[in-house]
Amino acid sequence: MMVTGRNETLGRRIRLGMVGGGNDAFIGGVHRIAARIDDRFELVAGALSSTPEKSRASGEALGLPRIYDDFKEMAIREARRKDGIEAVSIVTPNHVHYAAAKEFLKRGIHVICDKPLTSTLADAKKMVKAAEASDALFILTHNYTGYPMVRQAREMIAKGDLGAIRVVQVEYPQDWLAVEQDFKQANWRTDPNQSGAGGSTGDIGTHAYNLACFVTGLEAESLAADIQAFVPGRQVDDNAHVLLRFKGGARGMLWSSQVAVGNENTLRLRVYGEKAGIEWSQEDPNYLWYTPFGEPKRLITRNGAGAGEAAGRVSRIPPGHPEGYLEGFATIYTEAAEAIIAARDGGLAPDGVVYPTVHDGLKGVQFVAACVKSSSKNAAWVPLEG
Repeated sequence: MMVTGRNETLGRRIRLGMVGGGNDAFIGGVHRIAARIDDRFELVAGALSSTPEKSRASGEALGLPRIYDDFKEMAIREARRKDGIEAVSIVTPNHVHYAAAKEFLKRGIHVICDKPLTSTLADAKKMVKAAEASDALFILTHNYTGYPMVRQAREMIAKGDLGAIRVVQVEYPQDWLAVEQDFKQANWRTDPNQSGAGGSTGDIGTHAYNLACFVTGLEAESLAADIQAFVPGRQVDDNAHVLLRFKGGARGMLWSSQVAVGNENTLRLRVYGEKAGIEWSQEDPNYLWYTPFGEPKRLITRNGAGAGEAAGRVSRIPPGHPEGYLEGFATIYTEAAEAIIAARDGGLAPDGVVYPTVHDGLKGVQFVAACVKSSSKNAAWVPLEG
């Protein structure tokens, strides 16, 4: 991160453990790369799979000093060590998140957890209580909040560049589950016992919902959802159309789909206020379009002319060199590192440090639960549980 004087506060790397994320898990590799991009963490321990044999094989392949058969053993033993882990990444299927996180939280070990927070609303509420009762931090890896031009958009809206927000449009279509698939990443995501009641709503809809709320600062109060499982026999939704009513009067529309043929990872956000509008696309993440009413569109580029402080502090390289998915993840890890280092001395994270919290995670699970409830009532309007 290109911030003057920041390296002076780094000190030693933070000792990190990982639960889940073995050799056959895509997201585990992503988290490991993200944790090292800014050289703030060192992975020293892991319980990397649901079986001891796979966990050991993965740990040995990664050269981990300490490999455990399960996360509870790992939490107990690491908490007793003088050189034990200070933080743990939880990158398991959704249904394991709460059980794993609580073991580390109650022992004062910081938790960096993949999204969504949990597979059920009941577990999400228990996770909030566990996090609030712990001295440890809880960071949720909604990685798109780490993109520089997402931070740019958030800063512009907070400054009032768009005026009062009227309309929010967010969509996240993919096509990789357009037909029945049979491999690990597809199987657990379409199994309600592991993913939870939401399919596309939980997997990518929560990303879209979180992004819309993060950028605008708005909070949804109710929604009307029409969700479907188009693939025969699928037990969770693979497509969702959701209308949103935000506190203060703004209106929104969210579309998440994993059966939208021709779309790879097409997360898009458009926000319209009384004075201007903005547009951002994850597949072209270094650009933000800004259009004041009655004026030509303006292109703001990452680290280019017109980019502000919020974007600059999470940019690593000069303009014109793309930053994207892995760097966005790395930003969340580095923000977590800043907060963890501050917490060592009983202090607060430096100004400007932003990361999704356990409360953001609860809102995401509430969103999924409300979508399922609304759709079961013929897309009736339902409140988002407070």
